[in-house]
Amino acid sequence: MIPLRDENPSEITPYVTVFFVLVNVASWIFIQGAGDPSAVIASVDFFGFVPCAVTARCEANGLGVPAVLTSMFMHGDWGHLLGNMLFLWVFGNNIEDSMGHIRFFVFYLLCGFAATAAHILAMPGSVIPTVGASGAISGVMGAYIFLYPRVRVVTWLPPIFTIRPPAYLLLGYWFVLQLAAGAFTFAPGAEDQGGVAVWAHVGGFVAGLALIPLFRKKRLSWAKGHGEKLGPEEARRLEW
Repeated sequence: MIPLRDENPSEITPYVTVFFVLVNVASWIFIQGAGDPSAVIASVDFFGFVPCAVTARCEANGLGVPAVLTSMFMHGDWGHLLGNMLFLWVFGNNIEDSMGHIRFFVFYLLCGFAATAAHILAMPGSVIPTVGASGAISGVMGAYIFLYPRVRVVTWLPPIFTIRPPAYLLLGYWFVLQLAAGAFTFAPGAEDQGGVAVWAHVGGFVAGLALIPLFRKKRLSWAKGHGEKLGPEEARRLEW
């Protein structure tokens, strides 16, 4: 199921959401060669985080601990990038709407760090480099299901169908899938196999749920939830 848009218009311009989209796309084009295999492999090896390097169980050729940050802006292929950016755009603008630009910038990074920590806890000995914005975006999704559970999300069911499930159903279903997939990561030898870092998704989602009560600006989220249009001066003051 692919979300196309939500029925939840933004009140403020989502500068930070656009910024993160642009940074991810720029990293893909200028660092990862827009999918050139050798550039992708080199960038993943250098900028991706390796759990066993962070836990000091092995040595890695990459950045080490700083890769916890840089890995959030690297991707494995076009589908990985475009899928993440679509989810970030559909859900990120409304979360930025609820807390303002500066808080959203910090919130996004914290969710990404929490996602990385969850992956490390689940697979501390893994030698596989991990990349992608999906951990941080999972935090955005956790915040969304907390704030706007009943908002309808226009969702594409390939090849031709679209549906409009409420956010709690769409995102709740996604979260259950991550938990189910995570159960298989504890099988013997799973740390040495590549694939989707589902525990990063779980960790990011839970972090988003936990942090949103602290980061949201009650006046912004209340006005949005009740369809109240803020005055220009109040909107400018609150959006930062």
